Amino acid sequence: MSGLRLLVLCGRSARHLYVANALCRVGEVVAIVQETGGDWSLGKTLKKLRPVNLWRKAWRWLRDRRRYTGNPEAKFFFPGAAARLDHPELVREVPHINHPDVLKLARELQPDLVCVFGTSLIRGDLLKEGRLGIVNLHGGLSPAYRGADCTFWALYNNEPEKVGCTLHYIDAGIDTGRLIAHISPEVGAGDTELVLFWRAVQDSAAVYAEAIERIARGEALGTPQPGKGRLYQVKDRGLRHEKALDANLAAGMLRDIALPRRVRWFSRETSGQKA
Repeated sequence: MSGLRLLVLCGRSARHLYVANALCRVGEVVAIVQETGGDWSLGKTLKKLRPVNLWRKAWRWLRDRRRYTGNPEAKFFFPGAAARLDHPELVREVPHINHPDVLKLARELQPDLVCVFGTSLIRGDLLKEGRLGIVNLHGGLSPAYRGADCTFWALYNNEPEKVGCTLHYIDAGIDTGRLIAHISPEVGAGDTELVLFWRAVQDSAAVYAEAIERIARGEALGTPQPGKGRLYQVKDRGLRHEKALDANLAAGMLRDIALPRRVRWFSRETSGQKA
């Protein structure tokens, strides 16, 4: 145990529960805050109802219904068991991560570190919480792949070596904070976008826990990102992109690929150290 007091902010999918459980084993988790997504303003509702947005949501819903039938994510992260938190009594639900109750909770609990994975973009005074800062697990290798669907875009761009996750300190930008670690999963023939993403998250849970232990020991982790890279948004991923990647994978894009698991640490003294 690191001895650090941790406030965990995360989503509710199986991958988020898996990472939250890893954090509970390495520190004193004082609360696990989860978004319910139930607080919609009039402006947000009207934006969702625009025809182009309705079309995007409809085909994404059909795609995800096909891909997630049988709950494969839960089976990947919790084989032979139900997807669950080890400490459900710590859960606090909020409509969105920037709700005033989250800031109030952070100020009451005074965590050493705020640990984030799978929430909306954090804004405002919440960015100032955590004695040692706020750390986020992002599902892409920043700065080259920031934003959404980064595993998809790395494959679409024929860069399987850039599939992975980034552990970084949060600042006011989108996945732009100081780098702590890059985690790249094993990649081989027959792998799919979802399996590669899940494998990267699974590998990242252990690295997240190790990072907390290293921060607790006083290691100076974190180095500025070398440039802005590229920001991908949910709306960028269209049906034509999906079909193109499906065709490339079916044609054997990963047939001769055999990449091992890789972890690269970043400290203030070095630009990156492989492990």
